This record gives sequence, C-alpha cells and structure tokens, in this order.
Amino acid sequence: MALAPRLDLRQSQSLVMTPQLQQAIKLLALSNLEIDAFVAAELEKNPLLETGAPVEAVAPGEIEAEIDRPALAAETGATDDLIGQGLGETDAPLDVDYGAETFIDDGPADRATSAIGSGSLDLLSGSGEAPDFDSFANPEQGLQEHLMDQARSALSGMDLLIATQLIGQIDEAGYLEANLLETAHGIGVPLAQAEEVLGVIHGFDPTGVGARSLAECLTLQAKEANRYDPCMAKLLANLDLLARGALPQLRRICGVDEEDMADMIRELRAYNPKPGLRFSTDRAPPVTPDLFVNPTGAGWSIEINSGTLPRLLINRSYYVELASGPQSRASKAWLADCLASANWLVKALDQRQKTIIKVATEIVRCQEEFFRKGVAHLKPLTLKMVAEAINMHESTVSRVTSNKYLACPRGIYELKYFFTSGVSASDGEGAVSAEAVKSHIKALIAAEARDAILSDDTLVDLLRAKGMDIARRTVAKYREALGIGSSVQRRRQKALQGKAA
Repeated sequence: MALAPRLDLRQSQSLVMTPQLQQAIKLLALSNLEIDAFVAAELEKNPLLETGAPVEAVAPGEIEAEIDRPALAAETGATDDLIGQGLGETDAPLDVDYGAETFIDDGPADRATSAIGSGSLDLLSGSGEAPDFDSFANPEQGLQEHLMDQARSALSGMDLLIATQLIGQIDEAGYLEANLLETAHGIGVPLAQAEEVLGVIHGFDPTGVGARSLAECLTLQAKEANRYDPCMAKLLANLDLLARGALPQLRRICGVDEEDMADMIRELRAYNPKPGLRFSTDRAPPVTPDLFVNPTGAGWSIEINSGTLPRLLINRSYYVELASGPQSRASKAWLADCLASANWLVKALDQRQKTIIKVATEIVRCQEEFFRKGVAHLKPLTLKMVAEAINMHESTVSRVTSNKYLACPRGIYELKYFFTSGVSASDGEGAVSAEAVKSHIKALIAAEARDAILSDDTLVDLLRAKGMDIARRTVAKYREALGIGSSVQRRRQKALQGKAA
C-alpha cells in the first residue's frame, strides 16, 4: 500500500455549542435576581435594549380605536419588511403582550406593587403583603461597639487601651478568646493590670460578657443575681456532671437535698450561656421566591414572580434611525449584531420562563398531596422522573431547579426540596419520601411521654405500623440529621427539665 497524500470528502453530524446556546443554558441556572443583574450588564453593552415601564391601563373605547389603526395591519409582516417600510415601532414580537401585560396582572408581585403605588394596600388586613419595615430600621449596634461605649465612660489612659485590646478579642457570643497573659505581654503591661481591666469588663452589660468559659459566664450572672453561694459555686465547678445527669453525685458534692438541687438547676436555666448573641447584627438574607403557587378552584395557579424580572424591550425606532443614516461596513455589522443579540436575549428570557413554568407544573402535579396536606405526604421524586414526563433532558431540569424558590401557602421552598429519595413501603406498594419519614420521626419524638422515651427500635416498629419499612440505622441517621439526641440523652434531658420545673 503506497503512502501518499490524498483528499477525502466525508459527511458527519456534530452538535456545536454556539455562544448563544451556551448563554441560554447559563440563563436557566440563574435565579430571577441574578437574571436582573445579567440584564443590567446587557443594557450597558447594547444600545437597542431598554427596560420598559409598566403599561398603563387603557379604557375599552381606546382599545377599539387602537385596533382600528391601519398600522396594526402590518404586524403580521416580517421584521425586515417593517423596518424597510419605516414601521419599526409597530413590530414588537415578544416585547409587549397586550393581552398579558396591559389588561391582566402578571402575578401577586405586580398586584402588590400596584396596590402600594395607589395607596390602596390595607396594612391591617390579610389581603395584601405589608412592606418590610425592618428595611427602614437603623443598623443595630454591635456587641463590640456597645462594650467600647461603656469602656470609654469607665476607663481612660492605659486601662482604656487594654480594654480596647480585650474587647476586640471577644467573639459574638460574648466570650474572650485571647490568652490574657499573652495579651498583657503584647501590650507591655503587668498581668495584674490586665486582670483588673478584665474585671471591669465583666461588670459591663450584658452580664457575663468577657468570660473565658461557660462556668465563668454563669458565675458572673449568678453574682449579679446575688445567688452565688458555696453550693452554687460547687455546682458551677461541676457542670460536666450536670450535663451527664449525675444528680445524686451532684447533690453529695454540693451538700443539698433534692429540692434545693432542683431550685439551683432552675436558676441556671434562667441564665444566658451566650449573652453576646442579642447584639448580633448578622441577619439571614431574605429569600425572594421565583415562583408563586396558589390553589384555585380548578387546581393550582403557577406564576413567575415578575416583580423580580426586568421588562426588557427592543427600541426598534432607534434601530431604524441608526440604520437610515450613513454608515460604514463595520458600523452596519455592529448594528446588525446588536439587533440580533437583543432579539435573541428577549426570546431566550421568554423561553426560560416557559421552561421554568413547565418544570414547576410537573413538580406541583407530582407533589400535590404535599401542597394540600403537608410534608408528611411528600412523595419520592427524581430529576429523571420530571425530565421524562416533560420530554426534557435531566440536566435541563437540574439547571431549572437550581437556586430557585417557590412560594406557596405552606411557606417558601427551594425547588430542589421536592426531590427526595424514597423509603419502601411495608406493604410492598409504592414508596415514602425521606422527608416524610423525618417528619414522622420528629412528630413521634415530640409526643413521647417523659417516662416513656422512645428508643430507635421502638421508632422502627411505630414507623412500620404506619407503612414505612425502614431499618434502625436509617432511623438513627434521620434522627441525627434532625438534631435530635438518642433515647439516653432525651431521658436525661427530660429528667433535668422535670427537676427544674
């Protein structure tokens, strides 16, 4: 066989990920707030894009007058034909849907916004959602600022400098994290002076701040309440025994009877083990839902939260004005790219909303019992099941359900929440969601009597009686995931509560 160069002609198929397709896939995974930021960046780059203001309502007579306009007859023509005829303003595919935008509310967010704008929102009734007054509040003072205000009024000179160093090393719970000896050497002052300043800080509000251990924190609060006697001192020195529930041993150490021990435990329960947390300024950011699900007479209403989405329009009259002027070849190419990019973005956002609605509709259909009856009726659901039902790829469903939240009468849930693994039913038919099993475990433990603590084996029997075939180790795993202690820990805790009651 001779080795020589030659030319071959072959035909094959391949999937090419164009930049537009990659961008459309990226848009699916973004939440509404992230879409808003993305559109804001596009508005700066593309002069043909603009955000539209809410369209004002039109009287019925004005509607008929607008429909009779001859210019509307050209709406059935192509975009290029309209631009050639100078009718660029009349072509608005996917820009404004008069049936949906002008005469019908987009959803709960729009209705609330319009009500607030007109001053018709009744803040005292349950018909509307009141504005968040927390957003108007002044920023709260932090713990360290609160302590420094007290230090400036109580100390001066070198003592104030020492207090500043110590306060800067107090964590948000109110505990001093630093080593006092190292801090004193770092500043160049005697340890006794640093301890004296720390004693002044111990007298600041809140009581217990600046403590180096839980025992010292509770000791400061006991002294403030004038309850620090020798018995209480011994109890605070043996908190590990109290945590283990060794009450007989504690009574012997403290030299008190059962009634006095119960009184001391009740006193300890009234103290705050983390006094600095009430000055914490860290707030969980509010979750903005991307979807609204509400019951209707015929089923469920599923709407996109349009209040968090920009109204994106294409300024076609500006395009006609630019295209009609003298231009170079590069300018024409740039203008054409801007128009194509704007058209693609509007259509991509429209397709994104349709895809989200399609996926959410299938989720609501599969989990309808959850929306009607609660988490105990949540069914096992996978991405593959939803993808097959709506004829989409599993990766598309995964992107759609990422970073998106659904608001319903039961609360706000992430779309991923509805996808849970299943536990086989004891009768061999169907399966039960893992979240439903956790809900049953939590309810059973919450209802247990003080003298009848449920072990994991007992929980297994009770769950099987409810139709859930589950192993003991699975019950233990779910119980620990819920932050619930073992039967021994719960028995000890209830015993302490009984003593303190």
